[in-house]
Amino acid sequence: MKYIIFSLSLFFAAYSAQAQQVEHIQKLEIAKKKRKSIGGRDSTVVIRIDTLIMKDQAKLEFFGKKDVKLEIGHAIIGNKAVISGTDGKNNATNFDIKANIQSLGSLYVIARGWDAMNGTKTFPNGDGGEVKFAYASSGIVPQTDNKKGKNYLMVDVQEGGLRGNPTSDLRNIYSQIQTSAPGLRGIPQGQVYSGSPGKKGKVEIKAYD
Repeated sequence: MKYIIFSLSLFFAAYSAQAQQVEHIQKLEIAKKKRKSIGGRDSTVVIRIDTLIMKDQAKLEFFGKKDVKLEIGHAIIGNKAVISGTDGKNNATNFDIKANIQSLGSLYVIARGWDAMNGTKTFPNGDGGEVKFAYASSGIVPQTDNKKGKNYLMVDVQEGGLRGNPTSDLRNIYSQIQTSAPGLRGIPQGQVYSGSPGKKGKVEIKAYD
């Protein structure tokens, strides 16, 4: 019996490893004010980038992703570059980033929950993501205190639903109900209001050798 359980454990471990195959990119360069969007059907992705170059205000965006693992062998990042992600249901992407940074102006990792679109068919206010950011101790050491200084890193894991106005949202929904056809056919089916904010995410920034 123990042998069978052990064999099944090995099988599922192997299956999980195959399901999370690593995508290898030798060089990814994103021009100034341009964006690279990564989507697809898989909610989890592991990407190894040998060289990542992000010019000023370049954006690397992930859509429909619950978990993203990025391993960056050589990173050259300009000013106000952005890495962001969402799972497509108002929740932020969880990021596990490991980067050997050779040049850094300022990098913003945006893993904040989205606000519910109250008054339309909507998902709840989103949760902020869990972000782990590891930088090579032999490379540039990012700082998080002075956004106007060089080597600045900012991670945003704020929850969704903090910017809405419940009174205004409910007033709009009641107005839709009053003006809708009989049977509430004038308003969308499903959840149309999310009153509670999501959960704030977590951030861990550390060096690796």
